[in-house]
Amino acid sequence: MNGEGSRGEDEIVGMEEDVKDNKIVFMWGYLPGALPQRSPLLSPVVVRLPGKDATDAHGWRDVCGGGCGFAVAISANGKLITWGATDDLGQSYVTSGKHGETPEPFPLPTEASIVKAAAGWAHTVAITDRGEVYTWGWKECVPSGKMFTDLSAGAAYERDVLERQSSSVIDQVSPRLQASRSSGVVSSIEARAGGAESTKRRRVSSAKLAAESSSSSDETLSAVPCLVTLNPGVRITSVSAGGRHTLALSDMGQVWGWGYGGEGQLGLGSRIRMVSSPHPIPCIESSSFGKDRSAALARGSASLEGQGSRIPGSYVKGIACGGRHSAAVTDAGALLTFGWGLYGQCGQGCTDDELSPTCVSSLLGIRIESVAAGLWHTVCISSDGDIYSFGGNQFGQLGTGADQAETLPRLLDAPSVENVNAKVVSCGARHSAIVSEDGKVFCWGWNKYGQILEASTYTLQLGLGDVIDRNIPVEVPMENCNSKNVACGWWHTLLLAESPT
Repeated sequence: MNGEGSRGEDEIVGMEEDVKDNKIVFMWGYLPGALPQRSPLLSPVVVRLPGKDATDAHGWRDVCGGGCGFAVAISANGKLITWGATDDLGQSYVTSGKHGETPEPFPLPTEASIVKAAAGWAHTVAITDRGEVYTWGWKECVPSGKMFTDLSAGAAYERDVLERQSSSVIDQVSPRLQASRSSGVVSSIEARAGGAESTKRRRVSSAKLAAESSSSSDETLSAVPCLVTLNPGVRITSVSAGGRHTLALSDMGQVWGWGYGGEGQLGLGSRIRMVSSPHPIPCIESSSFGKDRSAALARGSASLEGQGSRIPGSYVKGIACGGRHSAAVTDAGALLTFGWGLYGQCGQGCTDDELSPTCVSSLLGIRIESVAAGLWHTVCISSDGDIYSFGGNQFGQLGTGADQAETLPRLLDAPSVENVNAKVVSCGARHSAIVSEDGKVFCWGWNKYGQILEASTYTLQLGLGDVIDRNIPVEVPMENCNSKNVACGWWHTLLLAESPT
C-alpha cells in the first residue's frame, strides 16, 4: 500500500541500472503459507530466490509488499516473485500463484521485465519495462478487456483455482456482498479489527459462492492476469492497489483508476460503485481545497495567495491506495486525498468522505515528497524528512504515542525519529514503516503478528521478537545491512537491503 511515482522514463531506466548483486530481501510478520506451522515471523528472515542455494540470497530488484496472506517482490532479472498462499486461502491462488512456502516466478502472459508491482487485499497489479500494466485477482478489481487463459498451467490451473475457492475457508466475504452494504457502515473486514484475527475466517459453501458470483458457469470471483487497456501512448510508471481499487500513474503525471469507488476513492466526484475500465482522475484541474484552507492562509502559503484556488503543481508524482481511500502528491509537494473519511484518513479535519481529489490544506507550505495509505490511516513524508500521519489509530499505526484518531496531519516527534530524515514510507493494514536517509528502518502500529521488531526486545543471537503493539516508531535492528526500501503487506513487512560488498 505504499505509494510512489515519477515523470518520464528516467526512473525505470535508472532502476535497471541500479540493480546490483548484493541486494537481500527480509520478511517478518504473518504469511500463513510461508511456514508449515503458520506461525508469525517475529524476526527478520532472509527470502531465498528460486534456484538459489542456502548461502546465496542475492539477485533482488525491489520489494512490493503483498496482500492478504501473500508476498510480492521483483527479482534482478525482472521476474515477479510471489509466495505465501495456503490451501485454505483459495482466493489467494489466482493472486499469488499457488507458491506457498517457496518464492517462485508468477506465471504472467508476457516475457517483458517487471519493474514495479503492488497488491491489494486480494488483487495484484504489475508494470513492465514497456509501461504496460497487468492485473489479476478479485474480478471487480480487474478492468474489462482481454482475459489471458493461456498461462503455463492453462485451463487446468483455472479449474484448480475455482475448485479450491468453492471448498475452502476464505478470509473475506464476497466482494459483491461487501459492495451491497452502505458506504457509511464499516465492512465486515474492517469491523472486526478489534478482535482476534484468527476468528475472522468463515466457511462459505460452494452453492453460496456460485450464487454470489453469477448464474453463469463462466462467471467467477477471480480473474487471471489481463493486460490493462489504456489510451494509445499512455505509459504507466507507478501503481498502487487498495482494498478493491487500483490507481496507476503515467509518465506524464496523469492518474488513472478503476475498481470499486463507493466512497469516492476513485476521485470521480460521485459514489460510483464500479468502474470497469481505467478512467483518468482529475487530480489538479478539478481538485478543491480542504476544510482547513483558512489555516493555510493564516500560515501565509504563497501557493494559495499567488494562485487563488489552483492546486499547487502541474502533474502528479506519487500515488497511494488505502483500504477505501486514496492519496496523490503533486510535483509542487501538495498532498491530495479522496475517498472514505470515517476515521479522518483524508486529513481534512473531519470524518466526511471526499468524492474528488481534495488538497490537504493544513500541509500547504510543507513540501510533501511521498505518501502511503493503510486500511484506515495515511502517512506522508516531507522534503525535510519529517513524518506526518492522520486517520485511524486503534493500534498505534499513526505513531503519535497515543491511540486517538487524528483528522488533521500530525507531525511525529518521538525521540526515536527526532534526528531521522525519512525517505521511504509504506503502510500495511494497521502498521507503518519508513526507511531513513542513512539506511535505517523504523516500524510502528499493530504487532499481533510480529510486523514490528523493536531493538530493545530483539536480539540477533536468539532471534527473539514480541507481539506488542507500538504507538511510536521503533528501529528494527538490521546488522551489517543498509536498508533501501520497505513495503508493507496487510499483515507482514518486506525489506530490501544491501549487504556490504
